[in-house]
Amino acid sequence: MTRPRRTRSVASRVFLVLLSAAFVIGVLVAGFLVVETQRAVQAEAERVTAVSAATVAASGDVVAALRSRDREAASAALEPYALAVINDAGLDFVTIMTPAGVRITHPDPEQIGSRYLGTIPSRPAPFTETFTGTLGPSVRTIVPVSADDGALVGWVSAGVTTESISETLLRRLPLSLAITALLIGVGALGAWFARRVARSIAGDLPPGTLRDAVSSYESIRTLGEALRAQTHEHGNRMHTAVALLELGRTKEAIDILTETSRESQFLVDQVTARRHGDPTVGALLLGKASQAKEKGVDWRVRIEPDTPRSQLAPVDSVSVLGNLIDNAMDAAATAAERWVEVVLRPSDAGGILLEVADSGPGVPMELRTRIFEHGFSTKPADAHGRGVGLALVRSVVEEAGGTVEILDSPTTFRVTLPPAGRRTS
Repeated sequence: MTRPRRTRSVASRVFLVLLSAAFVIGVLVAGFLVVETQRAVQAEAERVTAVSAATVAASGDVVAALRSRDREAASAALEPYALAVINDAGLDFVTIMTPAGVRITHPDPEQIGSRYLGTIPSRPAPFTETFTGTLGPSVRTIVPVSADDGALVGWVSAGVTTESISETLLRRLPLSLAITALLIGVGALGAWFARRVARSIAGDLPPGTLRDAVSSYESIRTLGEALRAQTHEHGNRMHTAVALLELGRTKEAIDILTETSRESQFLVDQVTARRHGDPTVGALLLGKASQAKEKGVDWRVRIEPDTPRSQLAPVDSVSVLGNLIDNAMDAAATAAERWVEVVLRPSDAGGILLEVADSGPGVPMELRTRIFEHGFSTKPADAHGRGVGLALVRSVVEEAGGTVEILDSPTTFRVTLPPAGRRTS
């Protein structure tokens, strides 16, 4: 006997999602830091080589030695100076050469007298490049050495090997990794705290059960409001009828009671005309009719008899229809002409088409996606909160394989549900 698969609770899913997000963000930050550090080390190498080469080229001793045209004497005088610059500036080489590129100095004495490996600009101007020379690939800057009269007397090249750049990068990586670990740690702590909060609210309920609980609450709330309005309206009419009877105005009392019965019977006839009518939805529509009258909203309902059975549970049906009607009545209440129309009919695919239209100002195009987000609302919060209804409508409808869309002229929320027992892919 196989054991049923255990569904993760909402709290566990919140923890896993936030932990995964923290890990992804940490990896992205680590990648950014590594790339940024590499770029900074490369830029630093280019800056150091450029400054060092320019400083050596401006030295009076270097200019004088190169102008003497005595290579051996120039090498003897400048080699110690070049090695000192290498040590002080953290370079890998400083090569002083003649205008033709013959080396006067080099970290490897055997290379002195040979030609410089690298680009010598056609015009006397600084030039930085990455080139493979006798010490391997390196970032190097070559700078012209000019006499007082502006004549070119030689060149100075300062460079740092890519191996040294990589070592510098490796020395700086622990800081980047420490920052990444800190971010992931903070994210994990936040995920743990969010899990505790979610568990304190939802316990160990799985997401489906939590959504059903919210749907049940919304259904009870909207149905309760509708029945309260209906009870209030009937109570007022009964009190009026009793008062008229006490005054001996029997005909007016009968007219009031007859009108109440006639209005309710019309809607009952529409609901019961369906072969697969839902009495809960019928009760909701009866109650909402009274609620609309309280708000001064013209109430219109059209239910086609051949509308098929909904695959939604009664609780979900009431939640979807009730929330759409509540939003429609709120919107209609702000218009000069106040009306709400509910249409329930079969769709072309054999499912159900539910339309709730109103005379309100409509939904701006830029908000038509956001209004279905949990917590978003264009209305101020009340005792029940805001931003839950439409989010719940979309969740219930999409879970059933249906769609929700907004139409214009007039503003209409259209819900399309597939036939019972079948879901769209």
